[in-house]
Amino acid sequence: MLKPIIEFCASNMHHGTGTLMKKLEQNPDYDVIEYGCLGNCGECYLAPFGMVDGEIIAAASVEELELLIMKAIDSQQAEREALDRLIDDM
Repeated sequence: MLKPIIEFCASNMHHGTGTLMKKLEQNPDYDVIEYGCLGNCGECYLAPFGMVDGEIIAAASVEELELLIMKAIDSQQAEREALDRLIDDM
């Protein structure tokens, strides 16, 4: 099973995403990466955000961001499992 890749922008840490990043790093089931810039400057300035497997996840608060990241991970995992079942049935 592939680990979800969760990416954070160092420039977005002023929103409190650093604490969330450290928390997620503790989970060995995730690959958590911090970049100097993720190229989403408008998003970065306005709200806490991260990326899950390349999909931008933004929220009004860090707490909401954590919930949305977990939801994205679950959703992407369910999609991969459904695709695997479909391929197995072929």
